[in-house]
Amino acid sequence: MTEIENPAAEPAAVTRNYAGFWMRFWAYLVDLLIVAAVNGILLSPLTVFSDAGSAEIGYWTLAGILGSIVFYLYFLLMTKYFRQTLGKMIFGLEVIHEDGGNLRWKDLLFREVVGRFLHRVFGILVLLYLVVAFTPEKQGIHDMIGDTRVVHAK
Repeated sequence: MTEIENPAAEPAAVTRNYAGFWMRFWAYLVDLLIVAAVNGILLSPLTVFSDAGSAEIGYWTLAGILGSIVFYLYFLLMTKYFRQTLGKMIFGLEVIHEDGGNLRWKDLLFREVVGRFLHRVFGILVLLYLVVAFTPEKQGIHDMIGDTRVVHAK
């Protein structure tokens, strides 16, 4: 007796529509505008009502440090809890784990904090964002480090 195969029992292949460089670029610009607005609202009292915003801590100012914290927290928390930032929501993009599972804190810390920090602190590294345009799954270096992909939301 031969065994009959059931084609319906095979798992369906997951097709993902990866977000390209330009979609991600425009979403990032929207996010930068949002972070700048939030920083303006939160940090303007610090600089208007006192001189604390210009207080220097080494090479940095207090306002610069607080603004950076807001920047990184925005990307980290929005991506963790919503899988997308407001810019990605507007353009219909979301961040997923490479295996389709839940986004883990360690992956997001590397993607959103370490990756963005390196791109911002070392100016020439911002050119590495162009890697997104040339990889098959449209991954940036920060996506590779964080085991993530950016796809068009369904």
